[in-house]
Amino acid sequence: MSKMLLLLLALLVPTLTQAAIETKTVEYRQGDTRLVGYLAYPKEAKGPLPGVLVVHEWLGLNDYAKRRADQLAELGYVAFAADIYGDGKVVADPKEAGTLSGSYKKDRPLLRARVAAALATLKAQPGVAPDKVAAIGYCFGGTTVLELARSGANVAGVVSFHGGLDTPAPQDAKNIHAKVLALHGADDPYVPADQVAAFENEMRQGGVDWQLVAYGGAVHGFTNPANGNDNSKGAAYNAVADARSWAAMQQFFGELFGGR
Repeated sequence: MSKMLLLLLALLVPTLTQAAIETKTVEYRQGDTRLVGYLAYPKEAKGPLPGVLVVHEWLGLNDYAKRRADQLAELGYVAFAADIYGDGKVVADPKEAGTLSGSYKKDRPLLRARVAAALATLKAQPGVAPDKVAAIGYCFGGTTVLELARSGANVAGVVSFHGGLDTPAPQDAKNIHAKVLALHGADDPYVPADQVAAFENEMRQGGVDWQLVAYGGAVHGFTNPANGNDNSKGAAYNAVADARSWAAMQQFFGELFGGR
């Protein structure tokens, strides 16, 4: 087995030293809408722990987002996977997913309200240090956590994994208090170079503490094995970029919260 594969396995496969976890469903609301999130936390947790909000891809709060929450709990965080669509709705058809996620991208105030409700729910959980909270998101979720930051939310940092970087209100970057980490597939056809450049300019103009890491050879959805490995489809898994981006997130959290 090559050294690179050993490194990937060390980063991606839970080890015996990782914390045993517990999980549960948490119902919450935004206005009149019932939302059904997923909470994961270390079983033997002592004292308030940093919390991490996880926002799902365009299909909804499915097993992928829940698995990421589990992984964060194994690292010692309290992780809450948000339900943006409501009632725990998950779709399988890409066309339906595009329509549904697109409706929220077109209504950024609603998107911000949904993710803000999830953030408040996470902060209210027992064992969470409310002043030590971050948010991560995948694809649609990456767009969502960036909108959370642009709303001026009180979070230490946000991490976008292959998320859309565009916004109809770039001037809102001036509201950002969080540190921002964008993890991007350098060959992502859905987030082209002009969108990346606009994001960089937005961050600069807003005076944000930001980082953008572009992974060569990676396209959209590079962290999800369900996307297959055919880059020509526009979305594909890339094991190296997956491992590197997860490690980058952990380093970022170390900066935000101290070593764990």
